[in-house]
Amino acid sequence: MSIFDNLKKGFAAAGEAFNAEIKPRETFTFPALPESVDEMKALPESALDTPFKAAALTVCAFCAYAAAPEIGKSMINFLKGPEDLTSQDEAFICDRLIGKEYVPFSYFAGALPENDYKADEPYTITITSNTYSFNTEGYAKLFIKSGGADSPRPIELRRKGTQWFLWNYSSILMDIRVPKSADPWSE
Repeated sequence: MSIFDNLKKGFAAAGEAFNAEIKPRETFTFPALPESVDEMKALPESALDTPFKAAALTVCAFCAYAAAPEIGKSMINFLKGPEDLTSQDEAFICDRLIGKEYVPFSYFAGALPENDYKADEPYTITITSNTYSFNTEGYAKLFIKSGGADSPRPIELRRKGTQWFLWNYSSILMDIRVPKSADPWSE
């Protein structure tokens, strides 16, 4: 056996061990959505020890932002870790959610255009990964299905130490199908 064969074997074993730790999906259930950063920090998911937890809480934070921007901003800043939202970030979020407060709610189970994105309670959200989700060390690209979109939307997280923080959220704020009550073509 050559040195290259040994290296290949070693890389294969390391890859198998890494992939064995990756969960393809995680589902989270919230009896109620947090209404303050302190309520969010009291949730077990706030340990942020997996990127899945950080992704699930991000959707909760955007739901809060849609109702009360200052409260949502404090939640998002908690989830961003060492970096707060910039003024450009805030403008982007505001632009995406004004008049479309339903967008973040569309990621919870039962929220569909037909019911104006009224999610089932308790609030349940599933975060998925794929083969490429953990290709870059220290980063994770996960996916969340919206009841108003045809394919899951990506969200990116970044690890610092043992915690995962929000890195790129722009895709989960993109337009989705309008609620039935706002659709001029609906009967």
